[in-house]
Amino acid sequence: MASRAGSRFFRRILWLGVLVILLVGAYSAAWFYLARELENRAAAAMASVNGGGVRAFCEEPQARGFPFRIGLFCKSVFYEDVREGVSVRAGELRSTANVYQPFRILGELSGPASLMLPHTVPLQAQWESLRASTRLARPLPERMSVEGKAIVISAQGQEEAPLATVEDLQIHARRLEADLETALSFAGLGIGDEVAPDLPPLEGRARVLVLDGVALIASRPESLRGQSARIEEMVVGVVGEQAALTLSGPVAVDDNGLVDAELSVKVDDPAAVLQLMAQIFPDNREQIMGVSGIVGGLGNAPLQIRIVKGQAFLGFIPLGAVPAL
Repeated sequence: MASRAGSRFFRRILWLGVLVILLVGAYSAAWFYLARELENRAAAAMASVNGGGVRAFCEEPQARGFPFRIGLFCKSVFYEDVREGVSVRAGELRSTANVYQPFRILGELSGPASLMLPHTVPLQAQWESLRASTRLARPLPERMSVEGKAIVISAQGQEEAPLATVEDLQIHARRLEADLETALSFAGLGIGDEVAPDLPPLEGRARVLVLDGVALIASRPESLRGQSARIEEMVVGVVGEQAALTLSGPVAVDDNGLVDAELSVKVDDPAAVLQLMAQIFPDNREQIMGVSGIVGGLGNAPLQIRIVKGQAFLGFIPLGAVPAL
C-alpha cells in the first residue's frame, strides 16, 4: 500500500513538473512573439512617419526586458522635419512596461542631444536624467509626464558658455473629457549672460486648460488659430526672493492669428519684477518701466490686462501689440 501511495505521489509531482515546464515554455514563446511584434510595429510606425520632408530613425531597435518586462531599446534616435526646420538627434532610448500592466510605459533618453530649431543657432542639450511615463488609451494617452534633471542648453561648439540651465523641469498632461490639461514647473532656471545678463535664477509653474485639446492634438494643426485656452495659474519668480509675477485668465486666437485675452496679473515686489522683465525684454524696456508707477500704486490688487485683436491695454492705457500667431 505504501508503495502504491508513493508511486501516485511521484506521478503527481512529475505531472506538476511537466505542467510547469509547459507553462514556462508557453509564456516564453508568448513573450518573444510580443517582442517581435513590438519591433515590427516600431519599424512600421517609423516607416509611416517618414516621407514628405519628415524622417524618423531608431538605430538597432530591439525588444528587451524578459521575463517580466517588455520594452523597445534604440541605440540612438533621430527626428527631422524639413518643412518646420526642426531636427533632433539624441542617444540611447530605453522604454519598458510590466507584462501585467502593458499600457503604462516608462521611458528614458540619454544625452547629449543635438537640436536644430527655427530662427536659432544649432543647439546642444545635456542632462543628468530625462524620463517620461505615459498611460496609453485611444485616441490619445490618458496622461503623460516628462521629468528632467540638471539640463544644460548651449550653442553647439560653445558648451562652456551655456545659454540656459535648469535644475529641475517637469511637464504633465492629462485628458479631461474633451479638454487637455497641461502643467509645467521649473526650478533653478538660469539664463546665460549672452541672452539676459545678470539675471538671477528663476522658478515657476503653470497650469493651462486647452479647450477641445483632445481634438486639437488628434488633428495636428499647423497653427493655433481658432483655438482657445484658460490659464488657470502661471507664476514666475526669483529663487529665494519675494519678486514674482502671477497671471490667470482666458486666452483665444482668432482665425487671423490675433490674440484676445482677459488676464488678471498680480505682482509681488513690483520694482524688482519690472526690472527683471526689462532685462529679459530689452527692446521693450521703455514701455515696461513706463508702467512702474501704476503697478507700484496698486499694492496687492491685481492688474486687469485686456488684449483685443492683438492690442494690449492696462485699463485704458495701451501697452503695445501682440504679434499674430
